[in-house]
Amino acid sequence: MKAKNYSSVLRAGVAVCFSALLLSACGGTKWGFPYKADIQQGNWITSEQVEQLRVGMTREQVRYVLGTPTLQDVFHSDRWDYPYYNKPGYGDVQKRLFTVWFDGNTVVRWDGDTQPNHEPFQNPATMGPDTPNAIQQAVDETPLDAENPNVTDNYRSPDQ
Repeated sequence: MKAKNYSSVLRAGVAVCFSALLLSACGGTKWGFPYKADIQQGNWITSEQVEQLRVGMTREQVRYVLGTPTLQDVFHSDRWDYPYYNKPGYGDVQKRLFTVWFDGNTVVRWDGDTQPNHEPFQNPATMGPDTPNAIQQAVDETPLDAENPNVTDNYRSPDQ
C-alpha cells in the first residue's frame, strides 16, 4: 500500500515539473508573452513648437512654448536640454535631443535633432502636411449664430 502512495506522488510530481517546464518555455518567444510596456521618457517637442522660438525670448517664454526642460544642468545654467527617449515593447528605440542656449535670460540659439510634426497620440500616416492648419481653418470658417455669437450653427437644438 505504501508503494502505491509513493508512485502516485512521484507521478504527480513529474507532471507538475513537466507542466512548469512547458509553461516557462512559452515566455521566451515573441508570441506576445510576456507583455512588454513602452518606455517613454523626456519631452515630446514638435516642429511647430520649434518654429515658434525666436532669438531674444525669455526663459519663461521658452518654457511656455517647449515646456519645462528635462535637464537643467547646474554647471551649464545657460543651457536647457530637452531629450526624448522611447523604447517600444517590440520595436526600434527612438532618441532625440533638442537644446536651447541662453545669454542671461534671453535665447541666443537652439539646435537639435529634427522634430516630428505630430503629437505622440496622432498617427502620422493618416495626417496630411496641412492637417493642423486644416483643423484651424475649419474652426475659423464655422458660421456663428447672429442672435447668439457664442453658439455655432452646428450646436443648435433640434427645436430651432
